[in-house]
Amino acid sequence: MKRRIAEISVCISLVVSMIFSVIDFNESCEKVRSDVLRLHILANSDTEEDQMVKLAVRDALLSCGKELFSGQTDLESVERTIKNEKNELIAVADNVLKSNGFEYKTQIYLTEEYFTTRTYGEYTLPAGNYSAIKVVLGEGNGHNWWCVMFPPLCIPAATQNDDFDIYFDKKTSDVIKNDSKFEIKFKIIEIIEDIKNKINYNNI
Repeated sequence: MKRRIAEISVCISLVVSMIFSVIDFNESCEKVRSDVLRLHILANSDTEEDQMVKLAVRDALLSCGKELFSGQTDLESVERTIKNEKNELIAVADNVLKSNGFEYKTQIYLTEEYFTTRTYGEYTLPAGNYSAIKVVLGEGNGHNWWCVMFPPLCIPAATQNDDFDIYFDKKTSDVIKNDSKFEIKFKIIEIIEDIKNKINYNNI
């Protein structure tokens, strides 16, 4: 009987410890969500040409964004820059379209969107709602593409010389670095965030 009680106590302790560990992990995930700007591009259609120019627009916007956001280390200032330079970003994208022979135009929105867990090189970003630049090319009926516009975690904006520690504190940086020991926690967070997202969607 005493052994059974001891086993139950150990199990309860492990469960409680896991719960607190996930709560602590989620706090770091919230920090990531509040400091990151995602990039979401919708192609005009799924033709090979529209999909290829989508990637060309991506590269141009990432490069432009890295230049515009140079020296900025917080999302609030980045969002302010986007609002002020939105027309420039549209012009950059439209120029890529025009130079490749496309007549349709670009629409850009600063919004909030839900993203699943995503890995970019050595970094893994947790699922959840993020600030995002949504770029719609033409009719926006083609397959989309996601990445990170700030901090510059995506090629070609990111380089081996970028010091991403200036954007994240050590605890947060340790969480998003692609470490297999966090795989289970990332999955738990994704399940929780997916449920929250579906509840919020159904309440709209």
